[in-house]
Amino acid sequence: MKNKILNKMKRKIYLVVLTMSLLFPYSCSDDYLEAVPTDAISDGAAYANVDNVALVLNGLHRQMYVSALQGGGTPNGESYFMPALDFIAGEVIHTGPGFNWMKGEARWLSHTNANSTISFDFWFQRYHFVNISSAIINNIASSNFTPTPKLNDILGQAHAYRAWAYYRLVTTFAKGYLIGNPSTDPGVPLILNQGAPLEGAPRATVAEVYEQIEEDIDGAIEYLKKASAPENKSHISLNTAYGIKARIALSKGDWSTAASSAALARQGFPLFNEEQWHAGFNSVDLPEAMWASRIIDTESNFFASYFYYISFMFNGGECRGNNKIINIDLYNSIPSTDHRTKAWLPNAPNTNSAAYNGQGGSAAADPNYDDEATFQAAKAAIIAEFGATSRHNTHPYMNVKFKQSRPGTNNPDDVIYMRSAEMYLIEAEAKAMLNDITGAQNVLEAFAITRDPAFDKTAFTTQASLMEQIKFQRRVELWGEGFAYHDKIRWDEGIDQTTSGASLVIYGDAFIQDKPSTNDSWVFKIPQQEIDSNPFLTESNQNP
Repeated sequence: MKNKILNKMKRKIYLVVLTMSLLFPYSCSDDYLEAVPTDAISDGAAYANVDNVALVLNGLHRQMYVSALQGGGTPNGESYFMPALDFIAGEVIHTGPGFNWMKGEARWLSHTNANSTISFDFWFQRYHFVNISSAIINNIASSNFTPTPKLNDILGQAHAYRAWAYYRLVTTFAKGYLIGNPSTDPGVPLILNQGAPLEGAPRATVAEVYEQIEEDIDGAIEYLKKASAPENKSHISLNTAYGIKARIALSKGDWSTAASSAALARQGFPLFNEEQWHAGFNSVDLPEAMWASRIIDTESNFFASYFYYISFMFNGGECRGNNKIINIDLYNSIPSTDHRTKAWLPNAPNTNSAAYNGQGGSAAADPNYDDEATFQAAKAAIIAEFGATSRHNTHPYMNVKFKQSRPGTNNPDDVIYMRSAEMYLIEAEAKAMLNDITGAQNVLEAFAITRDPAFDKTAFTTQASLMEQIKFQRRVELWGEGFAYHDKIRWDEGIDQTTSGASLVIYGDAFIQDKPSTNDSWVFKIPQQEIDSNPFLTESNQNP
């Protein structure tokens, strides 16, 4: 009886998210969808014509950043997931209590718990994308729509979204492709139908899931080659599809495909100059932004927004009382000629009396300052320069990489999901792994010279030295953008916060974690709701 009830609950969840995808399109001008109550819209009406299908697809664009997928107020868009993955990997470090957002993630108490919010949200948000993408693909397949550039665009994006969703699922809820046995390791259920009843499916192998992912992203690229130009950067363009393909290939060690796809993806998206790099990463209009959501005031998720979790000057209690810092060792390894040193403030005064390191609140407690006047003046200068409020605390090595366009408020800013800088780094890594030393040097130089005019590619003449430099560049360049968790799995690297600036008292077991190949705790637990409601899964199918 319990399973039947939970199965009904699961079906209800999927029906609700389908409704929400129709509720929140970017354009609500369609007369029919405005005139008919949302709960009365049938699949037949939603997929009756190409324009209506485009509105369903627009719902997915919005779901990339919304804060409440099922209407319950829980944070579960990329605005939450991207910083959460960097907290889990230990690259973005908490310094004070704030409102305790993401402390569970940082302490490894969330993704290791089958009943946690993040495991539930990560799982069901991705399957929401799978469900709606499949509905679009399958309904178009059974229709008599005339092939047009617009229809190709819809199909291309739907296949790309499904590939992206399964890629995100299999790389968090299963062992890494490069460190496991993909032909036998349990992956995630492959469900390619849509709508109720959703009876679930058994866990496919990691290799089988990757086969579906690659089929979808290759199909997406072929459709998008024949598609109309994307309306804005929230849509998945041909460049973005190549970028997704590059990420997929990198995660499984298909180095040749990763390199070629990344090179294609970055075309037309020039690297930032110094001024652009320090503009705040807050606008879709920045030249490196390949895939991003433009967030308007009426669609803001305010205290579940990306900048609430990661920015210094956002006016929320989490930001005012919990500066996010870079790993001290990493920062100190950045050359003085690299302009990215300005993205963190190593000498900021520790003004938080509740700081985890016990050195906050006054010049007497802060070893970097000898007198209170200098201490307070340093804080005032930072507040004035970056537009925070007087209630905001500061902390050594605090991040000012992410700036609000309207600092000191809780107004929304755009969220960037993919930048061309990442594509340069993927191409460089893939070529290094192919032992193409010259090719990797040249790509790395083309990127790094824009960050550090003194960069010298001839210092890196072996695969090992190139890989160490590429890892360094990814950690600095992509800090706070959600890549560290999957990078550590791909590189099979553990966590050691001993000299990072993190507090052992706060981080607990997460302070030191063994590398992923020997540590099953890196893998997210499957949500307990899925175990209970999917008739093909039992506790024996749960991740260890």
